[in-house]
Order: sequence, then structure tokens, then C-alpha cells
Amino acid sequence: MKSLLAFLAITSLVSPVLAGEALSLPDLDGKPVAALDAAGKKAAVIFFVSPYCPTSNTFAPEMNSIVKDFGGDFVFRFVHSDTTVTEADRKQHATMMEFTEPVLTDIAQKLAKQLGAKTTPEVVVVTPDGKTVYQGRINDLYLGPTKRQREIKTHDLRDALTALRDGKPVANPRTEAMGCGIVIAP
Repeated sequence: MKSLLAFLAITSLVSPVLAGEALSLPDLDGKPVAALDAAGKKAAVIFFVSPYCPTSNTFAPEMNSIVKDFGGDFVFRFVHSDTTVTEADRKQHATMMEFTEPVLTDIAQKLAKQLGAKTTPEVVVVTPDGKTVYQGRINDLYLGPTKRQREIKTHDLRDALTALRDGKPVANPRTEAMGCGIVIAP
């Protein structure tokens, strides 16, 4: 009995990503998409976005450029975890931002909670074995919530994806994302 209780206690600490449980979220057409499925590629790149966050919207061209430059080696998802975003706003946002990869709805905030996302824009890179190898900002355009630099000096996400593509470890696996907070429901 003690060994069964110990087993249950240990397995309850394993996150669904590590346990291999596939979390599916609906895309804009309502079709379920396995959010973290790398589809035979090096990793899944998850962008947490919001149509109501000007900082997030500022990064849309760079996110699209990264998708174009790294799409052969990685899968990309754009995720709305803000509970106040309407279906119409999600669809309009995807069109206006010209997102070409799946845009997913995370109203229950399961993915945001699982990955620890707290900001839009924030990016999380997850390998096929469920390991988070990068989390944080896209680049250093913003050094604080309202502190925008004139030019980007550090391309954090591009550097991380280049390292992974080249089979190297990510030099800086954690950075602080700047933008609008995701209000996580209890």
C-alpha cells in the first residue's frame, strides 16, 4: 500500500508534457490541434499573444519572420490564453497580424499554466520529449514594460532556435518577457 501511495504521489508531480499527455486546443475553425506536437521537427515554438496588447502586436512582424526563417526545423503555434478575448477578435487578430501557423484558443488556460506563461508576447520552446529549452522574450526591443529601445541588440529567440537547429545547447534558456500580463484564472 505504501508503494502504491508513493507511486501516486510521484506521478502527480509529473507535468502532462513530461507524461506524454497531448494537450489539444481548438484552432480558429474549432479543429483540435496538439499544441506541443513537434510533428517530427526539432521543437514546438509557442507564441503567447493577445490582440489587446500593443507590445504583443508590435512583435507580429518579427514572429512571422521567425516562422518563415525557421519553419523547416520547428513547428509554430500562436496561442490566446486571455479569457476576455472573443472569437471574433481572435480571428480578426490572426488576419491583421498575418499569422500563417495555427492560432489556438486556450480559454481554460491549461497550456499557459502548464508552461508557466505569464506575459504576451512570451515564447516557449518545447522539444518532442517535453523539455522546455527556451522561455521568455523574442528579443530585447523592450527592456521594461514601457522601455522600448531604438534598436534590437539581442535576438534571444533567433539565437535559441539557431543553437537547437545546429545541435547545440541554448546559451541563455530563460529571459524575462516584457509586455502585457496574462491574467491567470484560479
